[in-house]
Amino acid sequence: MSDVLKKALADAIDTTRRNIPAFADRYPDDTTVNNWYPPRPARDGFPQGANEGWTTSFIPGCQWLAWEMTGDNAFRQAAQAHAKDFARRVHKGEGLATHDLGFLYTLSSVTPWRLTGSQEDKNAALAAADALMVRFLEPAGIIQAWGDLVDPAERGRTIIDSLMNMPLLTWASQQTGDQKYADAVRRHTAQLAQHIIRADNTTFHTFWWDPSTGEPLKGTTAQGYADDSCWARGQAWGIYGFALNYEATGNPDLLVAARRCADYFLAHLPADGVPFWDLVFNDGDDQPRDSSSAAIAACGLHQLASLETDPRLADRYRAAGQAMIEAVTAYSPQGEGVESDALLLHSVYNLNKNEGVDEGSLWGDYFYMEALVRHLNPRWKRYW
Repeated sequence: MSDVLKKALADAIDTTRRNIPAFADRYPDDTTVNNWYPPRPARDGFPQGANEGWTTSFIPGCQWLAWEMTGDNAFRQAAQAHAKDFARRVHKGEGLATHDLGFLYTLSSVTPWRLTGSQEDKNAALAAADALMVRFLEPAGIIQAWGDLVDPAERGRTIIDSLMNMPLLTWASQQTGDQKYADAVRRHTAQLAQHIIRADNTTFHTFWWDPSTGEPLKGTTAQGYADDSCWARGQAWGIYGFALNYEATGNPDLLVAARRCADYFLAHLPADGVPFWDLVFNDGDDQPRDSSSAAIAACGLHQLASLETDPRLADRYRAAGQAMIEAVTAYSPQGEGVESDALLLHSVYNLNKNEGVDEGSLWGDYFYMEALVRHLNPRWKRYW
């Protein structure tokens, strides 16, 4: 296996270890500022450094990966402390009005349950799954993404990121035997496979349904360049999310959807293999890259290869995933020879709002580390 990946993982683990004291009782913001994470700002009634928003679970996610790869109990103890805070958060009902509960509680609660058998963490994850089910809309058969469920400006919209939140419901169905969770996953993912991918294999970031009739209405973007462009991180969520949900549901349309997302993504990369923030851009464009999209896609391609029914496609996706994660190591602080508490530099959060442009990001850090672990440890069992 590549010495480049081995060194990159060792560097990521070292940074994760150094971050334990700083991130122990005060969460950092979603993205760095000049390559360093500031404290999470006070907002929406939460104090500075509070466990709020959708990205805080990526910190214990990195710590669990580091513990599995090293056996160092400092990582386990740090991650378990975060698990207790996430249990507190869900039982107090803090910041639960979002589809991102899957991002939050798969890594913070399901993962420690998988690794340690903690009943407290299992109960927290089940409570989060129930909170997520509140957002399931009949008759559209979707999980609403953002906003108050009675807000007419938000009602009926989901986003491609939501695919990564479905594993929480799949897990809840497996643990409880209650098919309502699995049915929600089956219906939601089928709707996205049918409507969020365009005929040319690009994806909408967001898609709207009439909440009263269930009629599909329109696709738009929130973080991409334009409604008809292809936001790179969304396309990467499509590769990984459709592959995961194909495994969960057995719906062959989802395997086709994952392939379509993967093929378009791979065909629209610049020469160095790290995408621009929207796939409408390529070499020669004066636009920022999004390294986090490459990290997510590398995980997705590895997952897709493991599920692929065509051996030739499996080999292609596996090789592409390894090439992509090798390429993105050049975007790490160590690859660039700079100081940072991020694991990966040059993400783009939301260029349209000038948020986190050309910075490190918590999700970029996590999926970078997961991609490295996936490609270096064939026995690793995924968290999703």
